[in-house]
Amino acid sequence: MSDDLRVALLGYGLAGRVFHAPLITATPGLRLAAVVTADPGRVAEVRADHPDVAVLADAASVWDGADAYDIAVVATANAAHVPQTRAALGAGLHVVVDKPMAADAATAQDLVDAAGTAGRMLTVFQNRRWDSDLLTVRRLMAAGTFGEVHRLESRFERWRPEPKGGWRETGGPEDMPGLLYDLGAHLVDQALLLLGPVVSVTASARAVRQPGGADDDTQLLLRHASGAVSLLFASAVAALPEPRLRVLGTRAGYEVAGLDSQEDALRDGRSPAFPGWGEEPTDAWGRLVTADGETRPVRSEPGDWPAFYAGVVAAVRDGAPPPVDPRDVVADLRVLDAARESARTGATVVLDPPAAHVAATTA
Repeated sequence: MSDDLRVALLGYGLAGRVFHAPLITATPGLRLAAVVTADPGRVAEVRADHPDVAVLADAASVWDGADAYDIAVVATANAAHVPQTRAALGAGLHVVVDKPMAADAATAQDLVDAAGTAGRMLTVFQNRRWDSDLLTVRRLMAAGTFGEVHRLESRFERWRPEPKGGWRETGGPEDMPGLLYDLGAHLVDQALLLLGPVVSVTASARAVRQPGGADDDTQLLLRHASGAVSLLFASAVAALPEPRLRVLGTRAGYEVAGLDSQEDALRDGRSPAFPGWGEEPTDAWGRLVTADGETRPVRSEPGDWPAFYAGVVAAVRDGAPPPVDPRDVVADLRVLDAARESARTGATVVLDPPAAHVAATTA
């Protein structure tokens, strides 16, 4: 439709093609207007996947023709996130940037400030806020099912004994390779969302497959202001993965074994607009153990990654808060920066003031 918000998608690798493009095209009120890629193979993929979408060879074509777009989605390699976000804001565009937004909290705060000066929406694709397991835990917490939550255990563990190569595993510091700033960005964001401000961080980040290279086996211990702790694990060398998520409270505990199915669905080419999107089969539901010894399965909330881009539309059109406040991601990066320092020195890093999401500081 003519009043759809016009989106320029920068990058058509895994993030652009598998995650962003399908979600954008399935969202009422958005129109994928252009894709930026110079790779001949990816150009061919765009033309096959979206024959009516313009293909541009470089991001400068978006900035030079910014009047043709409303939103820039930065789904390029990590090293390009900051300069392309700055350029998009400078061109007067609203911006969605993939995680990690930046290599450190200070740089991320600079981007937040730039968006404020420009009067444009900036948000970060922390899509795993809308995973089935996290939505289920939030429902149970809101109902008081757990009593007081005192421990969160959250894992993204894989078994990839042979490195795949590429900048995610072998890049330089500007590429932010390794798991700490990749899967760790999701783990930390979820922990702050569930348990609130973090007061200290203790971390280990090791390179098991390629000593001296990017971390591929990483653990974080977060201490929250509430007294609760989060134990977070990201690994590519876990031959025996543990359950994806455990939440322990004074009245009940919850555990779910497997990963939310939305990524696999997108990789398989299924559309988020398809009925039943995000629903988990009953054999994938988690289980709850209560204080009286009862153990029972718990219905999983449907995963809802499409909610992210629906939130983008509401933010741009109606002035609603962005689906992910970028200031939350600055707080996440404060925790990740502390984890990097803790892993380097072996010491616990105290955060003063505590790292907190915006909702926790305004409640």
